[in-house]
Amino acid sequence: MILTYKIRHSRNFTHELKLAKKIANFAIKTKSRSSADVKHIGLKSAISNQILKKYSSSKTAKQVKSVKLTVPSQSIKIRDGQVCIPCLKLQLPIYFPDNFRKINQVEVGGMFAYISVSYDEPTPITPESVYGVDRNTTGHCLVAANPTTGKVLKLGKAAHHIHQKYKHTRKNLQKQGKYGLVKRIKNRESRVVRNLNHHISKKLVGECIKQKAGIVLEGLKDIRKTAKSRKKQRYSLNSWSFYQLRQMVEYKAKKQGIPVFYIEPQYTSQRCSRCGHIEQANRKGKLFQCKSCGKVENADVNAGFNIAFAYQNGISRFVKDRDLAKGSTDTPGEALA
Repeated sequence: MILTYKIRHSRNFTHELKLAKKIANFAIKTKSRSSADVKHIGLKSAISNQILKKYSSSKTAKQVKSVKLTVPSQSIKIRDGQVCIPCLKLQLPIYFPDNFRKINQVEVGGMFAYISVSYDEPTPITPESVYGVDRNTTGHCLVAANPTTGKVLKLGKAAHHIHQKYKHTRKNLQKQGKYGLVKRIKNRESRVVRNLNHHISKKLVGECIKQKAGIVLEGLKDIRKTAKSRKKQRYSLNSWSFYQLRQMVEYKAKKQGIPVFYIEPQYTSQRCSRCGHIEQANRKGKLFQCKSCGKVENADVNAGFNIAFAYQNGISRFVKDRDLAKGSTDTPGEALA
């Protein structure tokens, strides 16, 4: 299992980053992979080799705007609880779990270093129950339901408000022609949402650890292309980070040995979790009212139970099975790091 940690450094590598950019453009133009060809530029050969290897083999890159200083594992030392990079005279504290197998590489940018670390994968637990997870664009962006215990988690209610707040702020700035501020506001929104997704995924995985439960998600592949939504809902659908939250849930769960499974998303919002009756009229907004048995419940909670039942009872195929039928294995049935 490979995880990447981001850490701020206090060194000024402006000069080295400019040299790295020159080498990357040289590699794109000449396809050279020999550090001897760029020795005159003045960058350390250990870093030059990594840049040449990456950009000389690229078939799409035509010009480089920014390049990180990539240091391979053989040029990295571990001393006194620090990651030492002699070729850059840089030391970084190990603030992440130190039971790693090895450090694969370190990428150094203008302000941050990105440390790629390999860990032994924990043995997956045998789940005693599962949480069915429904992801939404409005209301709580994640609702998880466990049919075995009856417990329901409603997380991320602030997400919709955050998007609407920044949407109106950008709209007003665009009217004033302040496009630089628009970009900064967009970046700020991304950071806020990313932080929120971290807290949501951490809470979900924490509950699964306590209850020895697995996680079942809908396979929302190409959701923005296939989902039918009203015009006023399109902004929420296109601005919310479905994939980012999925990735965070996957890697946090895998670190703890919690299995993650996927099911097809068809009818999870229209099926009654009590009697199984499927009808589009069952759902009106956030209210679910079954036309057959009369059950009334929050629509997202009902969908969460349906997702869990779909895995437990084999109502729907795994995404992996669907992709195999189409000749693709792009999406795994069990989450990979």
